[in-house]
Amino acid sequence: MIRLISPRELARLGILGMNQRNHGYIGRYNRRQNYQLVDNKLKTKAAALANHIPVPELYGVIEHQFEVRRLDALLAERTSFVMKPVQGSGGKGILVIAGRRGGAFIKTCGTAIGASDLRRHASNTLAGLYSLGGRTDHVMIESLIEFDPQFAQYSYEGVPDVRVIIYKGVPVMAMIRCATHRSGGKANLHQGAVGVGLDMATGRSICAVQQGRIVDVHPDTGARFDDLRIPHWERILDFASRCAEMTGLGYLGADIVFDYHKGPMLLELNARPGLAIQLANQCGLRHRLRAADRIAVEATDRAERVRLAQQRFGVACDA
Repeated sequence: MIRLISPRELARLGILGMNQRNHGYIGRYNRRQNYQLVDNKLKTKAAALANHIPVPELYGVIEHQFEVRRLDALLAERTSFVMKPVQGSGGKGILVIAGRRGGAFIKTCGTAIGASDLRRHASNTLAGLYSLGGRTDHVMIESLIEFDPQFAQYSYEGVPDVRVIIYKGVPVMAMIRCATHRSGGKANLHQGAVGVGLDMATGRSICAVQQGRIVDVHPDTGARFDDLRIPHWERILDFASRCAEMTGLGYLGADIVFDYHKGPMLLELNARPGLAIQLANQCGLRHRLRAADRIAVEATDRAERVRLAQQRFGVACDA
């Protein structure tokens, strides 16, 4: 039975709504001139490299329809890769190729597609089918993350990523998004991935949700989420805070993946991070954002902002 919650109760719980997020935080603390750095994945990648933040290797870019014909040559030596729109959002238009079989390309779900399918996908991407606002776009092709095997049981047919919300340089909330068969191997909650809230003090799991419902185990692997813990947690929070400094944005989400050989890498940034992270953490954002205002004033550097965030927003001491 679904229990309706009154606006007064939502306010007591500190739940941040979309209008509050858009006007009180995104509109107030994210300058429009800085959006391109986040909305354009090529610019994000260039800025990250300039700031010594590791990112997946870029194999190539297709900018015009007439260039689609050179896609075969560009991918001739690649057995695995990811194609994505430069200005895409919500995981739309991302095509993950995990291997090859003869002349066919194998997706993470095991489905085989041909070179003509890749060219068609690239052409649709250029036409703006998957981009923000339907604008004409570019196609970027980058390396496929070889994710750490310790996460294998928590993600299916795809790579998990950690989403960290940063406000005024202070990491305030985090979750790991675990791909499922339903999500098509993508770590996107709207498409059926599982979001697992993470304790800001330790990186341990708090609660797991899939499409609005609490779950205890991964639907495809059966792994229990209460055993999940993110290694090198302080490093992850520092990594996310560095990304915020790089963009000059006051409110954003940083998506971080774990490569088995190269460690944490920035996947992408989001100037309009979603609010489902509150459900995964069983906690509202509003109280934490108010506390982060104080931390931003008290802390003298990034390391102290991270340390105070861990102290203030750990499960045992969260308001």
